[in-house]
Amino acid sequence: MRKLEGFDHGIDLGGWLSQCDYSKDRLENFICEDDIKKIKSWGLDHVRVPVDYNIFQADDSSFIESGFGYVQRAIDWCEKYGLNMILDLHKTRGFSFDKGENESNFFSDTALQQSFYDLWEEFSKRYVRYSHMLAFELLNEVTDKEYIDEWNRISGEAVKIIRAYSKDIKIIIGSYWNNSLDAMKDLAAPADKNIVYTFHCYDPLIFTHQGAYWVDKMPSDFRIAYPETVTEYKAQYDRIGLNEMCDFSHITVEKLSEKYFEERFAEAKRVAEERNVPVYCGEYGVINLAQPQDTLNWYKDIHAAFEKYGFGRAAWSYKEMDYGLSDEHISGVIDELIKYL
Repeated sequence: MRKLEGFDHGIDLGGWLSQCDYSKDRLENFICEDDIKKIKSWGLDHVRVPVDYNIFQADDSSFIESGFGYVQRAIDWCEKYGLNMILDLHKTRGFSFDKGENESNFFSDTALQQSFYDLWEEFSKRYVRYSHMLAFELLNEVTDKEYIDEWNRISGEAVKIIRAYSKDIKIIIGSYWNNSLDAMKDLAAPADKNIVYTFHCYDPLIFTHQGAYWVDKMPSDFRIAYPETVTEYKAQYDRIGLNEMCDFSHITVEKLSEKYFEERFAEAKRVAEERNVPVYCGEYGVINLAQPQDTLNWYKDIHAAFEKYGFGRAAWSYKEMDYGLSDEHISGVIDELIKYL
């Protein structure tokens, strides 16, 4: 199976140029050069940088130069410290993975799609010269299955636009159900050898999102350990009414372990081998409400499966965002945990 070389062990810089208040203070100071230096000291080889369209595009569709300056700053820091980087368009005009914002006609409105194409063309003009250390991720977490045909068409057009500027920069594409690995099979066949499929993994969600305020029906005081048995997780999904998020149908192990993740990733491996395409996990992690030792246990198990299959990945997230690995809540185990990123 082919790999995305140079993107084995990474971390997301969530909340810097995306999912934030977009204040000048946030954009200027949330991530600084010392953070990149620290990430390098952890032994990681890349960062994934989520960005939102409104940092780069004004309401009249003109470009905002300062937004591109922040990306250039990230690239320069990464080059200085020997890190690779993924530029991930987290939100585009007319679409957000966030239920609170909702999809607003991106998949049916050609003007919104043109804004998406224009932004990727501008990114290409400015950044493809860094293809030795930079990859492009077209859009974060398409939501509904009904969008897949249009998404395959739109992403295909975006690939053509980027390829007019670079034949070799890696282009990363995810599927519906928020980059579910179960939906990967419905992505269009890779257009060339430099296409990469991506998925996200927060399984089991009842553990990684315990107490999460943004998950419907999730009690704020709900807590559960890791590892637990499949039976226990199923019972808790049922108790709090999240059965639709409970899928252990392809799992044969009774207690969660690295074998659980091996079985969970088997479909991604099958698709990767069938289409000869590299596979990359752009997000995985545990909410900061979990017990630190349980979080460490989870990282150890998922790490073992990533290593077995040769999947590169980036943990969510470096700082804050309810998952921060540089935050105080995880400080007691972080020296051990970073061995499993």
